[in-house]
Amino acid sequence: MNIGLIVAAGRGYRVGGPLPKQYLPLAGQPILRHTIQALARHPAIDAVQVLIHPDDQALYDDATAGLEKLLAVRFGGKERQDSVRLGLEAVGALMPETVLIHDAVRPFIGIETISTVLEVLQRGAAAIAGVPLADTLKRVDEGVVTGTVSRAGLWRAQTPQGFRYKDILHAHRHAVLTAPETDFTDDAMIAEHAGLRVEMVQGSEDNFKITTAADLARAEAILQG
Repeated sequence: MNIGLIVAAGRGYRVGGPLPKQYLPLAGQPILRHTIQALARHPAIDAVQVLIHPDDQALYDDATAGLEKLLAVRFGGKERQDSVRLGLEAVGALMPETVLIHDAVRPFIGIETISTVLEVLQRGAAAIAGVPLADTLKRVDEGVVTGTVSRAGLWRAQTPQGFRYKDILHAHRHAVLTAPETDFTDDAMIAEHAGLRVEMVQGSEDNFKITTAADLARAEAILQG
């Protein structure tokens, strides 16, 4: 069984408006609904588990009405890492083989990217989507450029980030025990901390994270065009 796990417990309001960004309308539907549909439409994804904030139950119910493949919603934790761990624990009874962890506000994940991540998981412990850096990188100190950083081998990590279920569950538990104060910025970092080999697969520039009003306008343009 392959499970998609969507982290939607954040309280981000940077896009503007009274709602957490995952519930803002995009082409007439909440961003979260688009994201769930993008994962669930892949034939190899058997079920989708969503983690939400306890205050968002009504918003979630409205956003997901009529969708298929959804497991009973679960509440997330204080930090993203906590939400993912709680989601992994929640689906344990289903004994999944793999889990694809995805951001709630990346609605344009492509079928091909999901397929590639799943293909890598047939031979390895972990695979994440990303795109190589194209811009020149500068190191800056108090507004002054102090050096140029080579971009060779540097990628921008995206989601989904796919793992063999038992491996990533162990990695999350290991992180809590061994590095409780560490700010793990994504699940691949948690996997790396546990010594797992993480492969990178080519993502897409369209698979961006909607964080600002400009991102939302870009997303609207994609759907209209």
